[in-house]
Amino acid sequence: MNEKKPDPLHGVTLEQIVTRLVEQYGWETLGKRIDIRCFTSDPSVASSLKFLRKTPWARSKVEALYLAGKK
Repeated sequence: MNEKKPDPLHGVTLEQIVTRLVEQYGWETLGKRIDIRCFTSDPSVASSLKFLRKTPWARSKVEALYLAGKK
């Protein structure tokens, strides 16, 4: 049978992901790991969420970093 693996991000909001990454790395390190302006220039969770919701490639990088830290 072809069983689907559960989505590891199921039930986790983008806000929770960003908040967790900021707690884990801080804005400066996060901006170095993922070079996007919302992490490096006057960063905030709100501005990051606004950008990431409109930019799929950046959101993918953030989600990948979050998942890598969960292992």
